[in-house]
Amino acid sequence: MNVSLWAWLSVVALIVAMLALDLYRHRDAHVISVREAATWSAIWVAVGVAFGAVVWWLYGAEFGQQYFSGYLIEKSLAVDNVFLWAMILAFFAVPREYQHRVLFYGVVGALVFRGAFIAAGSVVIASFSWVLYVFAAFLVATGIRMLLQRDSHIDPSTSRTLRQFRRWVPMIEEYRGPRFWIRRGGVLVATPLLAVLVLVEVTDVVFALDSIPAIFAVTDEPFLVFTANAFAILGLRAMYFLLADLVHRFVYLKVGLALVLVWVGVKMALKIDVYYIPTTVSLTVIATIIGVAMALSLRATRGVSAPQQVARPQPFRVRDVDGGVLAGHEHEYGDDTPARIVGGTRAQRRSLGLDRDDERVPGSV
Repeated sequence: MNVSLWAWLSVVALIVAMLALDLYRHRDAHVISVREAATWSAIWVAVGVAFGAVVWWLYGAEFGQQYFSGYLIEKSLAVDNVFLWAMILAFFAVPREYQHRVLFYGVVGALVFRGAFIAAGSVVIASFSWVLYVFAAFLVATGIRMLLQRDSHIDPSTSRTLRQFRRWVPMIEEYRGPRFWIRRGGVLVATPLLAVLVLVEVTDVVFALDSIPAIFAVTDEPFLVFTANAFAILGLRAMYFLLADLVHRFVYLKVGLALVLVWVGVKMALKIDVYYIPTTVSLTVIATIIGVAMALSLRATRGVSAPQQVARPQPFRVRDVDGGVLAGHEHEYGDDTPARIVGGTRAQRRSLGLDRDDERVPGSV
């Protein structure tokens, strides 16, 4: 597949333009409705499918099918990522009008990290062909582990990433509008929104360790690996707002994803020295597994309502950017006691006027 520099630049320009449009459309913080999420989901899917049609037209059916195989794998794995986002945002009780902001920057970071991973993976595969065996074994092992642990859930409160974040970064225990940082005593202090962004980025890096080798199993072309990843990821935010309240319905999704990972791992191992499974067959198998898993999930949970959330105290106060009352969140304003700041290094805490027993900033609100 001979891809010109202009093709790469055109794709990057399209991605940047779509991100800029999305950011402009959501420049004012507001709650994303199901209708708005469905509209944007349809737009992102249409863009991804249209790009695949262009690849099919310009480079032929084989490369077109390879793109759609990678796109379908990434889109399916992204649904599992959405479930994890829902747990993180619920744990931090992120106001709904600020969820798009944190997920927007999360997706931008994901594009950067995955671009770097894909470039590194392409160089490694070109230099050491035996690494394909490692990727294949990793995919099969990951699929089996996912199948065995399909009922397990990640608890953000036990996250090592969150512990390290709190160790090195001072954080005020209240939201300040859409800000990630505020300044106190000459020291930058994080808001909970930054902690959420860090967790979102780290979890995406972990998911990328599965999804990128999986796409390399269906295509060797870096251009297709990157574009399939990019166009699938671009629709993640809209997918979250569309599916966040339906996570309890997809009970067999992890089984389907596990089988897909095992399938592409076996396919990758076979194509090295044994047999190349045609892309048409591979695409059909992937689509069938995901389709059956989704259909069985929706049938098994027909009429099942979402489980009731256990009531717990609001973890963070919600204020506007100046620390005042935020419209729509009056009951989450809290009292007028000084804002509590936790974490940070010893030097940062000294600059903030804090000691081990005092975590409130003198004179702060």
